[in-house]
Amino acid sequence: MRGAGRAFIRLKEVVFLNRYDKWYKYVMAISLCLFIGGMSALGILTPTKAFSESENRTLEQLPAFSLEKLLRGRFPSVFERYMSDQFAFRDFWIGLKSDVDRAIGKKENHDVYLGKDGYLIQKWIRPEDAEVEKKVDALNFFDRANPDLPKYLMLVPTAVSVLEEKLPDDVSGEEQLHYLDMVRKKLNQDIRYVDTYPALYANRSANIFYKTDHHWTTKGAYLAYRVLAGQMGFAPKEEAEYRIEQVTDEFYGSLYSRSGFRHLQPDSIALYEPKDGEACHVEYVDEQKSADSLYERENLKKKDKYTVFLNVNHALIKIATRHPEGKKLLVVKDSYANCFLPFLTAHFGEIYVVDLRYCEDDLGAFVKANHIDEMLILYNANTFFADPSIQSLSE
Repeated sequence: MRGAGRAFIRLKEVVFLNRYDKWYKYVMAISLCLFIGGMSALGILTPTKAFSESENRTLEQLPAFSLEKLLRGRFPSVFERYMSDQFAFRDFWIGLKSDVDRAIGKKENHDVYLGKDGYLIQKWIRPEDAEVEKKVDALNFFDRANPDLPKYLMLVPTAVSVLEEKLPDDVSGEEQLHYLDMVRKKLNQDIRYVDTYPALYANRSANIFYKTDHHWTTKGAYLAYRVLAGQMGFAPKEEAEYRIEQVTDEFYGSLYSRSGFRHLQPDSIALYEPKDGEACHVEYVDEQKSADSLYERENLKKKDKYTVFLNVNHALIKIATRHPEGKKLLVVKDSYANCFLPFLTAHFGEIYVVDLRYCEDDLGAFVKANHIDEMLILYNANTFFADPSIQSLSE
């Protein structure tokens, strides 16, 4: 009898637990549906946002419905993106996910490492050897086609190799240096390779890269300017000859927007203004606009405050300095050059700035037509290896 009683009690417990489990699943399913439905309704009822400041991107807008889009399967996917982008309290949920990721020890998101001391560092993506060959071949082709033009190649190592001690413990950025050396060894001897790694590494504790952005700081650019001066043979200005002005301490850069990691300290941006008032005239050729400064201070009010340097990337910029008798320099570049160019205005009469991602001009013909004296090719390592536009030099 006792055994039967225990069995009966156990049966009641099983029945109770099964019922409890069933009701628990019902409650959780209903709660989840209510939550999703409620948040979706809030997203529809709240005003649509056109731009996300924290993510620095345009948000999906409500798509126009058509039967054709529905039958082709295009409407559901666009509407799904719209609901995701316009989800109520989106920034709060992104911040919450960031906190959870950090709590469970996650150190990488969207090819961005969460490093030590609050550094966000762009991941190094190994290029295909064949693609490296194509880029070097394009540089060598242009060199052979323009043999009388002195050329300098500055490929800037990024924070992943210079600030390796800031990376997560199981990550190394050493391979990036191997690929930079590969390029150096394959270059024609007439192209002078400007190696900035020793100077940057020696000053790695001096805030030479932003913590939330993929660019180097103005301090990092200044150190590289001194290295270039040694190669080109001009005397660089001393740091004491500049008035260093911190123009913002509220800069959240590209890696902050891309990674989703939140609750980090913002960066500051400094401008190096020559104390002797180095004036220049800047012409944005394709846009038919001009300015009397290399700095667009109004952009300090925007999310992407790095655009204080030369506004944004442009196909062609002409900079006329107060040294009309000076040499003419052509700079082929990515955005790393934007904060570097102000250091060059004391040493050249005219500086032409070309971004091959947007410019389709024949560069060889441009060199001859504008009587260019010297050429600087300046890229950060990640952009150089990832972007194919440099190959247009061989066309």
